[in-house]
This record gives sequence, C-alpha cells and structure tokens, in this order.
Amino acid sequence: MHPIEKYAQLSRREFFTTSAGGVGGLALAALLAQESKAGASVKNPLAPRQPHFAPKAKNCIFIFLSGGTSQVDLFDPKPKLNELAGQPLPDSILKNLRFAFIQKDSARVMGSPRTFKKHGQCGMEFSDLLPNIATCADDLLMVRSMHTEPFNHHPATIMLNSGFPRMGRPTLGSWLTYGLGSECADLPGYVVLEPGPGIRGGATNWACGFMPSTYAGVLFNNKGEPVKNLNNPAGLPQELQRATLDTIASLNEQRFKHIKDPEIESRVASYELAYRMQSAAPNLIDVADEKPETLEAYGVNRKDGVGQRFAHSCLLARRMVERGVRFVNIYMDGWDHHGGINDGLKHNCEVVDQPIAQLVKDLKQRGLLDSTLVVWGTEFGRTPLGDNRIGASAVTGRDHQPSAFSIWMAGGGIKGGQTYGETDDLGMNVVRDPVHVNDFHATLLHLFGLNHEALTYRFEGRDYRLTDVAGKVIKPWLA
Repeated sequence: MHPIEKYAQLSRREFFTTSAGGVGGLALAALLAQESKAGASVKNPLAPRQPHFAPKAKNCIFIFLSGGTSQVDLFDPKPKLNELAGQPLPDSILKNLRFAFIQKDSARVMGSPRTFKKHGQCGMEFSDLLPNIATCADDLLMVRSMHTEPFNHHPATIMLNSGFPRMGRPTLGSWLTYGLGSECADLPGYVVLEPGPGIRGGATNWACGFMPSTYAGVLFNNKGEPVKNLNNPAGLPQELQRATLDTIASLNEQRFKHIKDPEIESRVASYELAYRMQSAAPNLIDVADEKPETLEAYGVNRKDGVGQRFAHSCLLARRMVERGVRFVNIYMDGWDHHGGINDGLKHNCEVVDQPIAQLVKDLKQRGLLDSTLVVWGTEFGRTPLGDNRIGASAVTGRDHQPSAFSIWMAGGGIKGGQTYGETDDLGMNVVRDPVHVNDFHATLLHLFGLNHEALTYRFEGRDYRLTDVAGKVIKPWLA
C-alpha cells in the first residue's frame, strides 16, 4: 500500500495522532483559512449560516458549576428548613423519591445558616454568600423550577449539556456551532475553559457526538501554551509549515473527492485553524493590554490559585466573545457538598462571586450583554435533608436532588429582573411553572434564532435534535 493511501484510510483519531502530533485535532472548530490553496471541493464546515428567524443572542458564556449547587443555600430561601430542622419527613413525601446516599429511615431535615435579602428594583432574593452577583439582580432571570431525571453526576451533567443522560450525543455548544457556524476566523467557535478541578467525564462534556469533529469544543489553557501541542517544534520555519499544510490539504482534497467523508472537511479546517491560532491564541491569553482597574474588578490579581484562574477565565470569556467565539464553557467542579457544605459553599462562592458579577457588568458596559447570553448552570440541586450516608461521622452536607434546582441567565434576549417558578416549602419539589432540561434547551436555541424542532442532524437514518422528542420554548423568559 502506498504511504499516502495508508494515511488517507486512517481514522480521524489515528490520523491526528500519527501524522500531526495532535496539533490539528486540537483545533476542531474553525473557518477554512484563506491561506489554504486547497478548498475548491472541500467546503468550510463552519461557514456562518443564517438562523431560522431573527436572533436575540449571538454568543453564549455558559458557566457550569459542577457537583450540584445548593438552591436552598444560594437562590431559593426556605425558612421552613430551620423550623423543621432535625425532624423526619412523612413517608408520603419520601416514598417515591430516589437518593444517591441518603438513608430514608433516619433522614432528617437540615437547616441553613444562610441569610437572604432582596436586591435590585425587582427584589430578587440572594444568599449572603453572593453579594456581588446580587448587585446584578435586575439583569438576571432566576429560574427556581428546573428539574431533571438523573440523580448521579455524570449522567446529569451530560443531560444538561446534551439533552440526553448518556454519552454519544452532541453537546449544546456543538449544536449551536453546527446550526450557526462561526464568525471568528482565527479562534475556535466553541471554546472550553477549566480553571478549577477537572469536571467529571472530562471531554465527554464538550464532545460533538456523532457530528463531525469540527463541532467539538476546544480546551484552552489559562496560561502558557493556549492549546496543547499548538506551537511549532523548535527550528521549524513558517514557510516550511505553510508548504506542509498546503500539501496535506491537497491530499485531503483528493481524498474528499473520492469518498465525500465530512471528517476530511474537519481535518482540513482544523489544520488551518491551528496555523492561524499560533498567533491569535497567545494574544488572546495575554491580558496585559487590559486596564489595571479591569483586572482588579475581575479579581485577576488575587493570590489564591483557583480564584485567580477562575477570574482570568471570566475575563478570557469576555475577550473571546468580543472576537466572535460562538460558545464559551467555563467549568468549575467542587460543588458536591455531601459534607462540610457551609465551609465548602463559602469558599466556592468567594472564588466565583466577584468574577461572574464583573463579567455581567463588563459585558453590559461594553454593549455586549444584549447579544451575549450568560448562564449559571449546574446538573441538579441539593436536598433539604441532611446526607446521612452510611459511615458518615456527622451530617454536615446535602445529597443530590434532581427534582428541583435553580439556574440563572442574563443578557442575550432574556427578560431580566424576574424570578420564574416556585418550589415547595422545603425546596424538595417544583409546585409552579416546572422547567425540564429539554425546555431550557429549546428556549436557549430560540434566543439564537433556532427552532429546536427544525435543527436536526441525520445519523444512522434518523433525524436527531438537541431536545430529542420533547422541549418547549418558555415565552415569559423572552425580552
């Protein structure tokens, strides 16, 4: 077999690993660079596309607090918790509920030491742990009535990211870049930042599933080399690199004419983007051109490591949407407080409160909030019952709760200053205006001018969509 034929028949993973040192595979969301001499037959898989109708949002910054943020300690005050603290719940409430670790027979209501106050003209309630985000109340939509099915982390995280509780489906950023393409010529259309502990499931949370790999998220580093293996080996002249890429593109074009595999389009686009990113990405990561007061407002100069990295990620997210990046994910794990919830929440909120609030304010001040949707998301909530798992020496945390949790959104066509939905006196179940994950996705796509029932991808003879066979647009959310 001729060596060229050998490489042409490699799988995508094998090709990137064997013939490119991983460089091309790291840039999976790209516009086909103008410098490429190949392209007459290989189209740009991320050319900008028209939405189904006029959009309100153009970009999204999705902040995912992984582990399950406690709605009753942050966003959904329940005085009844302290009134009933230490008491059991009736069997009529518990009989149909599933928990990850709670032992129902000995479970007791757990109070909260948090104090809540109303903020803004809208009177939105926030915990004392989020004083900075609370100042943005009139720009936020608080949703207290989210619910989902999975009660373990990875399935629930995949559910919120892809609308399905198992791996293998495209994630939200993939659907948006597939539906709308990218307006950024030298950065990926879908970028992932992970400033804290690694999220459960890793890259499965920003995967493209059965779509071509050009729609997958690209993990960026906060410092140093922006993307792993992006830089050239020492001593490689730019002219030689350009000539190599053009030769590879020509070979890929010939192969594409023969088999019409869309992965070849992704391959060409990823090589070209990697080439362009070598100058664009370092300039993006370097925030030296920001004003000192901007760095201070985000908290980029903080001394604690994860706090500094998270602040830097929020600033990078703003810089990315300024440059046209379609979808930015910021992941922070560590919100799974089965024990020590009071100290754990206090630490985590100190990390995220200032940078997230400044991100919303900075976008608004620059005129970008109207077109940029900012989301605080999590996979599920926490129980009003203390986590009395077997072997625990004390009950100091809460268990997983998919039946009711809170998220919030700002900008991008959202009607701010409103609290939507309601849970019962303990925050256990939704009692008014329930919102399933599929409804959340349908509404988010609507903000981007996409009909969730019409945005489909054919795979193995079936038309798939982000919302599967469910989902409805929540009209009261829309500005």
